[in-house]
Amino acid sequence: MKNNWSNSEAKKYIRKYNNLGHSKDMALRVYTTRLLGRNNELVLHGGGNTSVKTSIRDIDGKKYDVLCVKGSGWDMAEIEPEGLPAVKLQPLLSIKNKKHLSDEDMVSYQKRNLINIKSPNPSVETFLHAFLPFKFVDHTHSDAIMNVTNRSNGLNFCKKIFGNKVSIVPYVMPGFDLAKKINEVYSKNPNINCLILLNHGIFTFADNAKESYDLMIKYVSQAERAIKRLKSKKIKQIKNYPIKFSPYEIAPIIRGLLSESKDQKFIINYRLNKKLKYFINGKNIKTYSSKGTATPDHVIRVKPFPLIITPKKNSTIEEFRIIAKKAFDNYRKKYIKYFNTNRKKVKGKKTMLDTSPRVVLVQNVGLFSVGKDLKSAIIAGDLTETNAKVISTVEETSTYKFIPEKDLFDVEYWSLEQAKIKKAKKLLEGNVVVITGSTGTIGFETYKIFKSYGAEVILLDFDHKKIKELQSKIKDTCIYCDVTDKKSVENAFKKICEKFGGIDILISNAGNAPSGTIGEVSDDVLRKSFEINFFSHQNCASEAVKIMKKQNINGCLLFNISKQSVNPGKNFGPYGLPKSALLSLCKQYAVDYGSHGIRSNGVNADRIKSGLMTEKMIKSRAKARAVTTNDYMKGNLLLNEVKATDVAKAFFHLAISKKTTGAVLTVDGGNIAASLR
Repeated sequence: MKNNWSNSEAKKYIRKYNNLGHSKDMALRVYTTRLLGRNNELVLHGGGNTSVKTSIRDIDGKKYDVLCVKGSGWDMAEIEPEGLPAVKLQPLLSIKNKKHLSDEDMVSYQKRNLINIKSPNPSVETFLHAFLPFKFVDHTHSDAIMNVTNRSNGLNFCKKIFGNKVSIVPYVMPGFDLAKKINEVYSKNPNINCLILLNHGIFTFADNAKESYDLMIKYVSQAERAIKRLKSKKIKQIKNYPIKFSPYEIAPIIRGLLSESKDQKFIINYRLNKKLKYFINGKNIKTYSSKGTATPDHVIRVKPFPLIITPKKNSTIEEFRIIAKKAFDNYRKKYIKYFNTNRKKVKGKKTMLDTSPRVVLVQNVGLFSVGKDLKSAIIAGDLTETNAKVISTVEETSTYKFIPEKDLFDVEYWSLEQAKIKKAKKLLEGNVVVITGSTGTIGFETYKIFKSYGAEVILLDFDHKKIKELQSKIKDTCIYCDVTDKKSVENAFKKICEKFGGIDILISNAGNAPSGTIGEVSDDVLRKSFEINFFSHQNCASEAVKIMKKQNINGCLLFNISKQSVNPGKNFGPYGLPKSALLSLCKQYAVDYGSHGIRSNGVNADRIKSGLMTEKMIKSRAKARAVTTNDYMKGNLLLNEVKATDVAKAFFHLAISKKTTGAVLTVDGGNIAASLR
């Protein structure tokens, strides 16, 4: 493993953080923590932890010896001093000889001794860091270390690899008991500078940051070299046979089967690469993939075992659905049995988590990782890649062996681990929302409100330049799509299904506003208006309902219609006519797909300043009605201008109104001539 320490970079960190009021100790702690955290063969997604022992002046003016240790919720790759909360050291050391400390008391005691009570909760391994009498302590879940420990002869293999400066510790669940065990091990052999925790990870420690980091690289490299020296034999593979569907076609089926109720929604993310393919297509995958994860804390993200689906040769989509349904039923039974068996073996009352897998491996297709949102799904995928790599390489030279199932269950149902991923659920969490015409004023305001309620939002638009600009400003998915072109729509929805698993809410918002006297306007203008203001909505809605039907977990179509659909404006026929047809389309979808749990509603807005209704257009429409532009914009019963945010709110309320379909919500400040029944 490459050692990435740089003296010049270390000095930059010292200068930067000194200027921000932090010590050299803290600057170097941040530097080496990031070095470790940015190496995904050492640490992934919040795993691992580091600490530094230093002194800090509290608000009372006194200096205290403290342990600055990684806080809950912080990722080592992007750590800042705030992510290393300072805990008073002496109180931690004072209970070194205490026989037992409950998890609740441990957390409470650590929080009570924070210098800043607003800091994040210190790591569950805080006491372990405190009990090791070194300034810098580093802890990772190195792939190579897991490779040498997670095998049938792991203990003996470790003894052959590492020298007398390394102590090898049998698995103990993290927390106060592990800290006590490490204190005991160190007391017996105070010459060590490294701990290998079987089936867990590696700790290195020293009195300066560089040395502790160097030791980590040194011992991980030793493990890597030892693995390379072993005789290996490739895992036997199943036959690579053809199937009649693509990942994007089965993703909605898998997504629907994940839900235990029609209102429970998950995001699924597809991926495949050479290493994953090798792991997934192993003949014995059902055996080696069910033995646990690479390191215990992965279990809260990926569950103790994946779901494996093996389609038959030349399987059709319908055949896949049947096979997948059976596989899901069996998985849920297996998980319930796992829960019932192991809850009797651990202390405390446990309530079963949902029975849905977080990893779905489809042989000859790829990995579908599962999460409450896209970020969680991607993390589950990343962890699965690490698990696949570690398990595969062990299986090539030995037999994969992990901690007993009871211990893995203990970690999965450990409240301190679950706290890492449990957050208050937002109203639209797990929902996939697609917005067309998204770079416009109404489209973007709609994006903001749906995003604020936890939805995964995909923005579609045909303007390459605007899409590119938007993607540089936001992290959410932006896709070029010409909604008047069925092929372009199909391609966009394929990408959405592969990345998110499907779609729950379509906000069909794209449009333009041509004008002209209806008897004199050219056929070309009228036909083009129908393409964008009617057929584009049909293109998107028809593609969306295909996906929604596959999912079978309810769906919602929302159309941006217009008050023109029921209250035509003078010289505005080229716009109003297709909008009238769109109103009928909205109702037709409600009629035809209501039995599938798919709702269809529309918004009739009027006089909204946007990319469609420009200042030039406002002047033109005001002139047509013989009023000033100001009076035109406020020309409603409430005498109040309606804005894009009002339209966005209307879309949102229709989306969450689960008993409403075939409805059109008027957003125009009041216009009796445009009101519906």
